[in-house]
Amino acid sequence: MEPWAAAAPSDEERARHWRLDELPGVDLLHARYISKSFPRHTHESFVIAAITHGVEAFRHRDQLVRAGVGELALVNPDTAHTGFAGVPEGWIYRTLYPSAALIAEVAADLSTLRGPVGFTSPVVGDPQAAQLVVGVHRAAEQGNGLAAGSMLRLAVARLLRTHGGRLPERPARTAGAGNAARARAVLEERLARPPSLDRLAADLGTSPFALLRAFRAAYGMPPHTWLTDARVRRAMHLLEAGTTPAETAAAVGFTDQPHLNRHFTRIVGVPPGAYQRERAKTYKTGRGRTS
Repeated sequence: MEPWAAAAPSDEERARHWRLDELPGVDLLHARYISKSFPRHTHESFVIAAITHGVEAFRHRDQLVRAGVGELALVNPDTAHTGFAGVPEGWIYRTLYPSAALIAEVAADLSTLRGPVGFTSPVVGDPQAAQLVVGVHRAAEQGNGLAAGSMLRLAVARLLRTHGGRLPERPARTAGAGNAARARAVLEERLARPPSLDRLAADLGTSPFALLRAFRAAYGMPPHTWLTDARVRRAMHLLEAGTTPAETAAAVGFTDQPHLNRHFTRIVGVPPGAYQRERAKTYKTGRGRTS
């Protein structure tokens, strides 16, 4: 049983978002959340979350789903989703964020899968795979990169065989989808000083409402929500590179460091300072284990 599982629901929430140097291409999150609510957001990586206590509920695209003990929450890259407690006592989970390159590497060794692959269901009941995910965490906490890497690939291979498949082909590009893609490119380029919706629509030769509708259809959220999500993802890279939180806030377009702190914590699950300290610790010691 998780050491946090016996704690009373009124206890504080806890979270550690970190990385093991010997496990490249993978972030880890071990957290207990009670009142925490993740806004709609996306990840550049895949998400493989093993629930070890309680229930996590989340909206995956437009579907409300729930994952309990022995189940896994699975999210493909760039897929809009939320996250919140499905029961009063909240939930505890151990999450892996493997890169798309790592998933593709494992998929290439499986003769049953070809081309771009991903998970076909947001919640699966697979206690064996969940135990492997927990095993990755425990091995990483001990600094055992060999065991962590082995169990990681076993878990990914099992999930791809039983709950994976080719990603659906992108639908034919419509004028609205094309405008949404161009709008996204503009926002990515101008994170710190984005244009207004009216200005963006005018530059693309469309109306604000049509652009808003097309953007939500393409990316699962309106442009302003996507912009906040993109700023946080860019902030993660800057913090990892050693940029201070204050400098990071200015670079990505947040008003100040508290503004960054608020949105970063809402989306990532830990404050930017804690996120950066874990990265610094990993690179300094050569391993992700705390002393």
